[in-house]
Amino acid sequence: MSHPTPTPPQRQGTLPRMVDSQTLLNGETVLLIRHLGEIYRLQTTRQGKLILTK
Repeated sequence: MSHPTPTPPQRQGTLPRMVDSQTLLNGETVLLIRHLGEIYRLQTTRQGKLILTK
């Protein structure tokens, strides 16, 4: 008689790291981010929203 293979327990992952946008922007309205050789631009709008563009 064969027993079913037990399912490995689900790992209780930690929450993703959180960084305040003000900390990232450090008083500026634009931040350039290099990711895998590409440059991305993170900017705030006049309405206080964030835009990330490549």
